[in-house]
Amino acid sequence: MSVLKEVHFTPEPRPAELPMKVWLDDGDSAADVIDALALSPFATGSQPWSRTANLERVRPEASLMPASGQVTRVATEDGREARLVCGEGWTLRVIRYRNRSATVSVTAVDEELARSVIEEVTEGAEEPAPENDHVEMGFWWLTSHGSRRSEKPITASPWREVSGNYPTALDAPLTRLMSVTPADVHGRLILLHGPPGTGKTTLLRTLAHEWRSWCQADCVLDPERLFNSPGYLMEVAVGSDGDDDKKWRLLVLEDCDELIRSGAKEATGQGLSRLLNLTDGLLGQGRDVLVAITTNEDLARLHPAVVRPGRCLAQIEVGRLPYDEAVRWLGTSEGVSPAGATLAELFALREGVVNHTSVTESTGLYL
Repeated sequence: MSVLKEVHFTPEPRPAELPMKVWLDDGDSAADVIDALALSPFATGSQPWSRTANLERVRPEASLMPASGQVTRVATEDGREARLVCGEGWTLRVIRYRNRSATVSVTAVDEELARSVIEEVTEGAEEPAPENDHVEMGFWWLTSHGSRRSEKPITASPWREVSGNYPTALDAPLTRLMSVTPADVHGRLILLHGPPGTGKTTLLRTLAHEWRSWCQADCVLDPERLFNSPGYLMEVAVGSDGDDDKKWRLLVLEDCDELIRSGAKEATGQGLSRLLNLTDGLLGQGRDVLVAITTNEDLARLHPAVVRPGRCLAQIEVGRLPYDEAVRWLGTSEGVSPAGATLAELFALREGVVNHTSVTESTGLYL
């Protein structure tokens, strides 16, 4: 007499059936949930193909949505909006930022479907970069999700058009700086110091324009955090393997008084040491990097290690226009102090915005 037995077994999971668990706590946001849900199909293997596109200058009217698919989650926080869209065999995550950039990620059951969805979503979504008086500049900042870079066109006039805004005594050193090529680089630090409103930021924009063929300018919005976070510093200074290594990189750090003044070593800890290491230490050898710093500090109050011979490619004091030159620039002596005037004061006088006294007390209008 034969006996029939039921045998139960659990087959080994196939790649498409890999398990996934997500832990959430009160430190996570709604956008974090969307991130986890978007990754889930890829992590489990049900949608093993993924594609991502980073967009700049997204048209306001661009929906970043395919013709089919259903929006299942929307979260708005910290200047960004995250959407999760699900369709037949694909999942789409769209993050739009306040500065008009966006990140689009697609997972799908096959490569062709992932490619077609992301192409449909991004086609015609970006405005073309402006030409002529614009140059592309990168902007870095550190978020709770890691470092982020956004590239934007900024207004930047050629040197020949703005040279008249600076004292005649600066014409020769500034012209030399504007005409630098990679072969001329001796020293990795560019130091522009002087009172507020004298046009230091304008000079950096012009420098980005004049060097655009061989150097990518990136402005770090939070330099105090840059030199206190080694990972952030490595990402900004050295970049990744996918970066265009043929171009030099110019890191722009504005108003870094605390970082480079005489007591910086005690006040900022390792910040000053890492800055110096970036300009002529081992870190600086990882990539062709230049650092441009603006400060309102007097040169005598800066740390001697920053201004030592050989470290600076250029060290220029950007001061007020002398009285005669200020009068010539403005076309009248009305409102011009005998001590001369800053560029911000002259623009304000020309536009009739404020009188000379109130301009002097201002922050310089960020010129």
